[in-house]
Amino acid sequence: MSTAPPLDLSRFARHRLLEGPTPIQHLPRISRQLGGVELFVKRDDLTGLGGGGNKLRKLEFLIAEAQAAGADTLLTVGARQSNHARLTAAAAAKAGLVCELVLTRSVPRDDEDFLHNGNVLLDGLLGATVHDVADPAAAMPFLQHRSASLRAAGRTVYVAPFGGSSAVGCLGYANAAAEILSQAEAMATRFDRIVLPNGSGGTQAGLVAGLLAMGRDPRVVQAYTVLSPAEKAHGLTWGLAQQTLECLQPGRKVPADAIVLVDGQIGQGYGLPTDGMREAVRTMASLEGLLLDPVYGGKAFAGLLQDVRAGKFAKGAKLLFLMTGGLPGLFAYRRAF
Repeated sequence: MSTAPPLDLSRFARHRLLEGPTPIQHLPRISRQLGGVELFVKRDDLTGLGGGGNKLRKLEFLIAEAQAAGADTLLTVGARQSNHARLTAAAAAKAGLVCELVLTRSVPRDDEDFLHNGNVLLDGLLGATVHDVADPAAAMPFLQHRSASLRAAGRTVYVAPFGGSSAVGCLGYANAAAEILSQAEAMATRFDRIVLPNGSGGTQAGLVAGLLAMGRDPRVVQAYTVLSPAEKAHGLTWGLAQQTLECLQPGRKVPADAIVLVDGQIGQGYGLPTDGMREAVRTMASLEGLLLDPVYGGKAFAGLLQDVRAGKFAKGAKLLFLMTGGLPGLFAYRRAF
């Protein structure tokens, strides 16, 4: 197998939050149960800070951007049980920044577990100030007003984007693409698909941009939408991939067909449980001892299981599922199980 061309990110400022590459592990029991394909997982849930999760890859570059701007205060926005918000709070704590989170009631649930357990419990433990904004449409105006108030009080504020998904944040997953290629080469294998959830679009966009920058086919990346319908998610993800590739290789264009999205797993809406998600979480836990989150990974893995069972992957295909983390969310979804 040919060696992957290097991806040089040394010109971009980076605040290290990861301790090294996350492992790739085989799923032998699920693979045997399904028959015909070999499943692997990329354990981005094993990043150590703040309970772990994929957002730390983005935050390495976002925190560095905040530090370069002289920020002392970090703000971001997310849903009530946002993994991004939790890890932003953790990264801010480690970097010595004040953190404020604007959390919305974008998921129509009002049980005690959802409102006060899981990620939001950890937000407080990590030292963040949480602003509870019921109406999602009011979140950005509130964020802008709060930012202005803090600046007027003499603070230097950095606003991290929703999901950490800006071109700067997406560099974290361009780097992950290089990491996956390197690991595959060390394993003397090649993954036919890299499968993941698509929420804010940044993880897929970064992988696509990274693969393109290294001369690889980005269509190996396949995401299941868990937040927006595929058409809307495609436009958002393509735009982020284009901005990220422009950072890496100015003038390059991302082909429209580089963004491969599969619909059908959102169910009644973002963050709302589905039978497929429950079955996927239980399958991963009971057969492999691994824990998926109910909002992102659970729904994406449900889509993967459905497509494998429907024969949509070639016999013998090697499929790498990106475990993006979010374990604390399970405790907020006790009622769903």
